[in-house]
Order: sequence, then structure tokens, then C-alpha cells
Amino acid sequence: MEESEVYRVTDPRALKAVAHPLRARLLGALRVEGPATATELAARFGESSGSTSYHLRQLARYGFVEEDPGRRDARERRWRSVHRYTAWNEADLDTTPQGREAAGDMRERQLRVLIRDHGAFERERDAYGPEWIEAAGMYGDFAYLTPASVTLLYERVKELLRELEAADADAPGRERVVVHTAAFPMRGYPR
Repeated sequence: MEESEVYRVTDPRALKAVAHPLRARLLGALRVEGPATATELAARFGESSGSTSYHLRQLARYGFVEEDPGRRDARERRWRSVHRYTAWNEADLDTTPQGREAAGDMRERQLRVLIRDHGAFERERDAYGPEWIEAAGMYGDFAYLTPASVTLLYERVKELLRELEAADADAPGRERVVVHTAAFPMRGYPR
């Protein structure tokens, strides 16, 4: 099976499964670095191969990863991500306590990933040239929008990201860039 763009999660159990810290890291590594064995992932994350193997099977159970059929190893399974990223419908999941909890866990997970990614850049910033140091960073703003406009904002950011990725496909100085986008309503300034 080819890696598809998005996995739309509708089952709160699947979202809860991928929100697990180690599973999220395993899935992220497979998405970014490609297929790997449980042993390779265990070494990368300082875990036992039994632990990573168990968590990979749980991710497979919910359709996030699969055995890589093109890279079978007689001794050990190679795993790969099935999708480029994960999405879910907040309104659909909000109809049950389990769904609400699973979506909340994923939002918290995403925030921790943002902090981790920012920290990695800060630790490695000397390895990048001044152009990257100037270009990297965060952007914050506010606007008065409707839910439909926020949805459109996300769609356009994704479209623009894919367009720029295609344009830079063979560009010198190209690096993998992590992009986080967040938008939510806020009444008044937080205390």
C-alpha cells in the first residue's frame, strides 16, 4: 500500500492509542525517516525491542502503520507509516466523553511536539546558516473569523505548503521544515 496523505480518525480508541508518547514518537520517526525495525526504533529511543514491537503492533491494530511488504526481513519485521499525517473531526469526537478525552490528549501531545521541535532547533541552530536562523521562528497574530474561515485558513496553509515543497524539490539548501498551525477562539486576554 502506498503512503496516503491523511488518516481521518473517527474512533476515539485509535486517537487515544496514537496519543501515547512512545507510539507518537515511533509513528513520527517512521513518517520522517522511513521504514524501520522494532530493534532500530528501540535503539533510537532508548527502549527495549519488546516494548517498541508491542507499541508498533498497537499502531498497526488501528491502521497507523503496517509491515513494509517491499522490505521483508527473514529475521525481523520492517514497519512503515501508512499516512503522512493524522486528522480528526473535533465535533464528531466531542459527542462522547471518550472522544472528548482522546481529542484533548492529542491536542496536548501536539503542544508537546511543538515544544520538542523548537528545543531541537535551538540546540542545533549553530549548524544552520544565517538564512535559516532568520527564516525559522514562530508567528503569532489574531483576527476575527468564523469557523468556516478558520477551516479555509488550514486548507490554504496546507495547499501553500505542498506548493512550496514541490517548488523547492531540487533546490540547494533545502531542509526538512516542521510547520505547526494552530487557531482557536479566545474571549479576552488570558490571565
